[in-house]
This record gives sequence, structure tokens and C-alpha cells, in this order.
Amino acid sequence: MSSSASCDAETMNSLGWEYNCEFEVDYKSQEYAAIVFAALDVDKVLQPDKVKRQISISDGKLKVRFEAVEARFLRSSFSAFADLLILATKIFEEYALNIVKS
Repeated sequence: MSSSASCDAETMNSLGWEYNCEFEVDYKSQEYAAIVFAALDVDKVLQPDKVKRQISISDGKLKVRFEAVEARFLRSSFSAFADLLILATKIFEEYALNIVKS
């Protein structure tokens, strides 16, 4: 599994969505990415008037984009999502390893 990320503070439009962050995690399997996607897509953004999140999967890669009106909203949303992403990935890896061992 590999990942990449880019974050910057640029004016995107007149609505004030100035801060954004994009990253992707390469699970090398469309099925694996789809399972992690399904687990994470259930939790919606708590303040949709301040933070937007788009999640997609393509070619075994989970792609995520955040946009926010303030850096602190971007930081907290990204951080919470990253924690859940790590947890979902670890659980899936452990579960998948147990299936292979059986």
C-alpha cells in the first residue's frame, strides 16, 4: 500500500473555500479499496457548511479531497478522517491475513 498527498491554501472560488487537501492511498486492489471506501463513506462531514469531502476509488486507489473555509476545519477534518482510514486499513489487513491463514 502506498499513499501520496498534497495540501495548499489557495483561493478556489468566491464562496470562501480557500483551503484544500487531496491525497490517495494505493491499495493495489479494487476490492480492497472498495471495502475501505464503504467503511469510511458512512461517516459524513459534521459541518458541511464549512468542510466538503469527496471520496472516490479508481484502479485500486482511494482518492480523497477536502475543501474548507478555514485551515482549522481542514486540519481537524483531515486528521479525524486519517485516523479512521488507518484504523479501517489495519482492521482489514488483520482480517484478510486471518482468512489466508485459515
